[in-house]
Amino acid sequence: MTSIIDTGSIGKARARKHVRSLTGYFPEVDESGKEKWPRGDESVWKEGLRSADEDVSSITKSIVHHVQTSLSRQAYNLDDLGAYQATALSAKDNMLLNWNETQLAYTRKQPKRAYYLCIEYLMGRTFDNAILNLGLKDQYREGIDQLGFNLEDLIDKERDAALGNGGLGRLAACYLDSSSSQELPVWGYSLRYKYGIFQQLIAPDGSQLEAPDPWLEHLNPFEIPRYDVQYEIRFYGQSERTTKGRAVWSGGQEVLAVAYDVMIPGYGTKNTNNLRLWESKPKRGFDLQSFNAGDYERAVEASNSAEAITSVLYPNDNTTFGKELRLKQQYFWTAASLADIIRRFKSLDKPFSALPDYAAIQLNDTHPTLAIPELMRILVDEEEVPWDDAWEIVTNTFFFTNHTVLPEALEKWAVPLLEHLLPRHLQIIYDINLIFVQSVEKKFPGDRDRLARMSLIEEGYPKQVRMAYLAIIGSRKVNGVAELHSELLRTTICKDFVEFFGISKFGNVTNGVTPRRWLDQCNPGLSALITETLKIPKSEWLKDLKKLQGLLEYADDPKFQKKWAVVKQTNKERLAHYVETTLGVKINTKAMFDVQVKRLHEYKRQTLNIFGIIHRYFTLKSITPEERKKTNPRVVFFAGKAAPGYYIAKLVIKLIINVARVINADPDTKEYLQVYFLPDYSVSVAELLVPASNISQHISTAGTEASGTSNMKFCLNGGLLVGTVDGANIEIGEEIGDENVFFFGHLTPAVEDLRYQHTYHPVPIEQKCPALAHVLNEISAGKFGEGQTYEPLLNTVRHHDHYLLTEDFQSYIDALKLVDEAYLDQSKWLKKSITTCAKMGKFSSDRAILDYAEEYWSIEPLTVE
Repeated sequence: MTSIIDTGSIGKARARKHVRSLTGYFPEVDESGKEKWPRGDESVWKEGLRSADEDVSSITKSIVHHVQTSLSRQAYNLDDLGAYQATALSAKDNMLLNWNETQLAYTRKQPKRAYYLCIEYLMGRTFDNAILNLGLKDQYREGIDQLGFNLEDLIDKERDAALGNGGLGRLAACYLDSSSSQELPVWGYSLRYKYGIFQQLIAPDGSQLEAPDPWLEHLNPFEIPRYDVQYEIRFYGQSERTTKGRAVWSGGQEVLAVAYDVMIPGYGTKNTNNLRLWESKPKRGFDLQSFNAGDYERAVEASNSAEAITSVLYPNDNTTFGKELRLKQQYFWTAASLADIIRRFKSLDKPFSALPDYAAIQLNDTHPTLAIPELMRILVDEEEVPWDDAWEIVTNTFFFTNHTVLPEALEKWAVPLLEHLLPRHLQIIYDINLIFVQSVEKKFPGDRDRLARMSLIEEGYPKQVRMAYLAIIGSRKVNGVAELHSELLRTTICKDFVEFFGISKFGNVTNGVTPRRWLDQCNPGLSALITETLKIPKSEWLKDLKKLQGLLEYADDPKFQKKWAVVKQTNKERLAHYVETTLGVKINTKAMFDVQVKRLHEYKRQTLNIFGIIHRYFTLKSITPEERKKTNPRVVFFAGKAAPGYYIAKLVIKLIINVARVINADPDTKEYLQVYFLPDYSVSVAELLVPASNISQHISTAGTEASGTSNMKFCLNGGLLVGTVDGANIEIGEEIGDENVFFFGHLTPAVEDLRYQHTYHPVPIEQKCPALAHVLNEISAGKFGEGQTYEPLLNTVRHHDHYLLTEDFQSYIDALKLVDEAYLDQSKWLKKSITTCAKMGKFSSDRAILDYAEEYWSIEPLTVE
């Protein structure tokens, strides 16, 4: 006899069987109820357990230990990168101890947990935030100094984690930090993107170029590979219906989802939550038989196909392949996350009807909406739960946060694509829709228009699945992210659903930011001044941001104002040093710093800003040198990425850069106006820009920005806000006082009427807004490079002007004049700055996450002892 092997299994990865709970363990107990030690001599084990390194001596020993063992190096050949890696591993050791204690506490006490599903997490650097939250930053600074290195130099060696791009991902990162700091049992789930969204480069002609972001080039010392946590994920194939609403899904492609854990330490607590990232791997790896046959491409075909799923965040979906890859990403991530959540729940040995008592799953925007039909598939097909019972479980487990009211941004997927990639899920979506529209018809008999509006399936060629609608009907509660946004949801895109479900299903949780990263970490000088002035421990106001109101009594104090101004000037000089280092230019740090940093999109209106700059430039050129000396010098900073397939947004970047080249080189005006575009915007760049700003611009067309969080960061650091009455700008104005905000522009109720006038009663731009017409004509004439290049962009304003630049331009210019006038009176300006910071308590992500915990998820804090 000889052993026989199935040749079809050659090259396949073997998923290990779970032999323990992966978030802790369930200890056995003796007859008296005392826990049994699982194996070996208990005293030997306990003697070998290490404690946290909290003093300088133990920290330096830990760092040196990692230099010797983890890096296999020594003092003679250790550079800053190696020192960073060893120090990061030392900090990771401390985080791991708390992480283990936290997961053990969760396993023992079995609290209800919340799971936050977001396609992106814009985490920034981990090391600095970790040692801050651990309360060990001073000890690490001293220990690193004793070893002959500088803490700031080591921090600079860490690459930003390329797991996100914009406000959606940054909000998710803030919420994870706050969930740990508020001791809430919350896990995040996302994908481990190998190359991020892209590394932004600028071509000689000013165009944006995209390159892979090699953020994992030196690996990530803060992640933990979990090779024993693997799930098989299926695509394509066929789905055969059986009985009782069930089906068998078979065939197609199977890939493996492999887990990587990133620890999220809380501030001033042992509680350390988790962000679990999924990496795609082929179920069948290298095909040696094809390789030996000379078919080298086929040998790696399966591997390449699987690994492409988690290669890039937001792949360009202008192609059929790109659309399919995006949908693959979304299902891969949600399916793996649900498999993990369900495995954890099943270990509790509870009936599935109890799932909503142990798990709340938050869908952050529409990207994870496939989790709804996936959970139905698991319950109905695999666990044989009756359909109606399964739907009851689903609709009490999920919660949905909407982040847009723009119809074009509400995600839809073509029915043929879904049928091809996820045949069983399309069946489930059709079944959900049939039952839902029947219930709508019962409540509103004969209203066929309503049925068409509310159906999950949008008729057309091809038919489309409305993912936002699926998220609404499949969730227990739906929320917007600012008061205006939530009201717009209830009265526009969700109006029919409000009438069907009732107003109680639809709420609001205004966004927030973590003060640990966005004040203490990025602005240590201001943090120290606040602590010194309030005469309370830093830990108190960092956990309760409303204590900043204690600064109000010092807002008029000339001595305090002077200290405040020194901090701001120091931050401006730090930013100027960065710009000189990266762009090779010197900046006038005595000028006002004016900042707009956001992803590039027409509704965010970077165009309005650059057109305003061009207008300012021509105004400066038209006055005498003596008059120029009386003006307020201004340095304007832009930063942000345009999606690779977003042609108009990329034209805006090109225009900004070429305008900057002309203005910065003009000897008549460069002393009074400078413009810079900082490439490859990231959290780390934001941590330099935010503390240095005198003003920041948040100038979206009214009714288009859901909330915004960068506005909160700038105001928290004492930067004043120039903005439209939109998103969270409104609530910021309510908190800090409209006299401390520079509002402009038309209000939301007027927007649709203005667009109607554009279409049916157009007025020439020369007549409506001569100043803007002059700007556009100068661009067309080639003042800032070949004018023909920008015609597609300029025509979006000349024709239709969907985002109302022609209506708001003069109001915008007038608001900037008010800024100039206010800045000349530095005492009043500093009072505004101090007041703005002092009244930002509402906009802490700690407040926001507690709102979710109490009003949506029904989870409670659990303190790890």
